[in-house]
Amino acid sequence: MKRFLPILLLPLALLMATAQAERVKDLADVSGVRNNALIGYGLVVGLNGTGDQTTQAPFTVQSLESMLRQLGVTVPATTNPQLKNVAAVAVHAEFPAFAKLGQTIDVTVASIGNATSLRGGSLLMSPLKGADGQVYCLAQGNVIVGGLGVTAKDGSRVSVNIPSVGRIPNGASVEREVPNAFAGGGDLHLNLHTADFTTAARTAEAINRTLGAPVARAVDAVTVAVKAPADTNDRVSFLSSLEDVEVNPGDAPARVIINSRTGTVVINRHVEVMPAAVAHGNLSVTITERPRISQPGPFSKGTTEVVPTSTIDVKEGSGHMFVFQSGTNLDDIVRAVNQVGAAPGDLVAILEALKEAGALRAELVVI
Repeated sequence: MKRFLPILLLPLALLMATAQAERVKDLADVSGVRNNALIGYGLVVGLNGTGDQTTQAPFTVQSLESMLRQLGVTVPATTNPQLKNVAAVAVHAEFPAFAKLGQTIDVTVASIGNATSLRGGSLLMSPLKGADGQVYCLAQGNVIVGGLGVTAKDGSRVSVNIPSVGRIPNGASVEREVPNAFAGGGDLHLNLHTADFTTAARTAEAINRTLGAPVARAVDAVTVAVKAPADTNDRVSFLSSLEDVEVNPGDAPARVIINSRTGTVVINRHVEVMPAAVAHGNLSVTITERPRISQPGPFSKGTTEVVPTSTIDVKEGSGHMFVFQSGTNLDDIVRAVNQVGAAPGDLVAILEALKEAGALRAELVVI
């Protein structure tokens, strides 16, 4: 007997409740104050036989020879080193805003060859460059790997997580600072995390009301420009006071979000359905394959053959029809679908059909 699980309203109370005040620091970022991506190339040494196979990753040998040459060691041209404890890696990191010379940041190391594990290895000095090609950090240190990989002599292998990727906490030192426009004077621009004209207008109003002066104005659905002091110290204090200003953000538009992989459906409280009749039924097709062995007759010089035998079974479940009245809301939709015994996947099909029929007053987003 087929059982249907009811479609639950997962913590949608958060979506259905009235919007509560949030701080400006939770709604927006300061324009120009952001992280920057860094990337580099390096060698991880000291591996326990889990490094690159040089026949398939020749660039590892080339990189090692180039490094040794810079250190005054000449490798004979006739030498063909078979390295198992060295791996070529890509090194990347997030360069935080306002990072100063001598400070350290975390880096991530990932194999770009065929190394099976970076566990126990050490990254040699590797420059990290920004998008402008300038070196901003130097990375070096012992690699910490959270994964586990074990290979037996018969070729079987057990892997937990990804042992070919690791991290080096505080593994890169800052050698160059990134210029920013924060101390340059002029207006401060607050960029909302989610574009919304209502939230932008309310943010400007809340700032003006708190400061008692018309210093903020909404530029568009994302940006709020604020007149700020030119002095750096006053500018920091001024922004500190802005971060704690509370704003009632605008409600999100009517939206249905569907995860096509898991069948998860999230509906916010503004979704409504126009008058519509929906019929729901089940049709299942089962194909069963039973291979049959056909033996040749005595003295026929025939061969044994496998003959496939297929059985097709079609079952049509009882259909259900229900009517949505004008202004039907989230509770009514879920209650109606649960009453007919539909699964969450069926709800997806119903919502898509309503959207095609023009009866769903909401944006349908499939991820």
